[in-house]
Amino acid sequence: MKISLKPAHLKRYKDIVALFWKYGRSDIALDLGDDEVLDQQEKIDDGKRPKPDELADDLEKMGPTFVKIGQLLSSRADLLPGPYLDALARLQDKVKPFPYAEVENIVQTELGVRISKAFSRFDAEPLAAASLGQVHFAALRDGREVVVKVQRPGIRQQIVEDFDALAELAAFFDDHTTIGKRYRFRKIVDEFKNTLFQELDYEREADNLTKMSESLKEFPRVTVPLPVLDYSTRSVLTMDFVRGTKITKLSPLTRIDIDGESLADEVFRAYLRQVLVDGLFHADPHPGNVFLTDDGRIALLDLGMVGRTTPGMQEQLLKFLLAVSEGNAEVALDIVLKISETSEDFDEVEFRRKGGKLIIAQRDATLEKMDIGKALLSVSRISADTGLFVPPELTLLGKTLLQLDQLGRTLSPQFNPNATVQRVAAQLMTQRMWKSASPGNAFAPLLEIKDFVSGLPNRMNKILDAVGNAELEVKVKTPDVDQLMKSVEKIANRVTTGLILAALIVGASLLMQVDTTFRLFGYPGLAMLFFLAAAGGGLWLVVNVMLTDRQDRTRARPRKARS
Repeated sequence: MKISLKPAHLKRYKDIVALFWKYGRSDIALDLGDDEVLDQQEKIDDGKRPKPDELADDLEKMGPTFVKIGQLLSSRADLLPGPYLDALARLQDKVKPFPYAEVENIVQTELGVRISKAFSRFDAEPLAAASLGQVHFAALRDGREVVVKVQRPGIRQQIVEDFDALAELAAFFDDHTTIGKRYRFRKIVDEFKNTLFQELDYEREADNLTKMSESLKEFPRVTVPLPVLDYSTRSVLTMDFVRGTKITKLSPLTRIDIDGESLADEVFRAYLRQVLVDGLFHADPHPGNVFLTDDGRIALLDLGMVGRTTPGMQEQLLKFLLAVSEGNAEVALDIVLKISETSEDFDEVEFRRKGGKLIIAQRDATLEKMDIGKALLSVSRISADTGLFVPPELTLLGKTLLQLDQLGRTLSPQFNPNATVQRVAAQLMTQRMWKSASPGNAFAPLLEIKDFVSGLPNRMNKILDAVGNAELEVKVKTPDVDQLMKSVEKIANRVTTGLILAALIVGASLLMQVDTTFRLFGYPGLAMLFFLAAAGGGLWLVVNVMLTDRQDRTRARPRKARS
């Protein structure tokens, strides 16, 4: 079956298909009849398998959208083997920079002032280059050291075009493939598109930095850089410069000097509060975004990607984390079922079998092998494989905790995230209760009670008047009431027919005792007529029941397939 794409998307589609084929996923690639793509498949069939490093190179060549996909995959240990994860990790902060002339043009256009006038210093060489932008060191006129993040030129239009092609492909997979119906690629593409466009809005990131700084006040050893709002726009973000070292580049001597266990514990507690109390959390704590500052604190950078959780979801996630950390498989899987959406082919038995085995293995794992983030991602994977659609918050939480597990072990190899979850659970629940006890939440129920009490006398008068005038009616709406009545009528007809046939048989038996001159087959004729009528009626009833039930089953099958 061929897919119909817009001409502008055809080349991008072929690039994606070639990528699937190159890395051994030809089972979900579609035949365009394109010689170049088929030649690529023949190379793979000849045994020329690509190396993991080639995947990072290929994604980088395909542009920023696919670099972001690579960044997402680099933290998905449940989807890719170790060599591919290591190869994709470089996409986090080693993307080629764009020229300084373009940087200067974008900054001056966005801020409406020359760089030399706004800054006393602005380095032409970037500190780091990412898929969506790059960061330059600078200093304000008052001497304040800052970094300026500048968005790549033309990035928005390029991402729009890429996602148009991905959306068409996702829709085709969803409509025509089994894997598409199970994983809902269209929904995944939409969610990823929304996340990516939020990352492109630097004003939103500046607001995230401000809110996160407020949230981290009770964690003195965890910090985020504050934005300079007067020097920030949708495409340019100016914020404090953080002096420090990436935690992946800490020397052995530095590791000895710091209290890694305490730092890891505080970072983990800070994230739990963000997710389960504040409802706003840093969703991309990979090693490239975490620094150890010169004064011994942990600094979280790049808040373009954040996750949000509603109060109801926070409560369910807290219960789920506790159940997983304690190895309580039954409770954990019940919560997943409660917050998820089931498909028509959902296999609950298989879901509980695989999920239970996974969570119990997490409980019985040694300290070195405990990985609560990976466990959450694996539960999401099992859910998808068995036809259960988990909310995106659960998958995002799993990805975040997986990166936190890795971060914690980088700071302290003996760090146990499960113990931290269990220890602070009561504290988190108390914080959630206090947060919900705001004046607005407290007065809303009181206003509802006031409205109920004030309106109660009038409602009671109406009800009593209706009772006194014999006008009170109770209406019950029952779904499929017509079908229900037809079923009851069918049963009643069959019972009535059975009773009539039974009466004919009993009457014939009594008439056999009456001797008459009218005989059939040597027996009293009237009794034999009754027997024959009962036999004919019984045969008709059996045939009618079988034919009617078969027709009902035949009509029910198409409805089930369409639903």
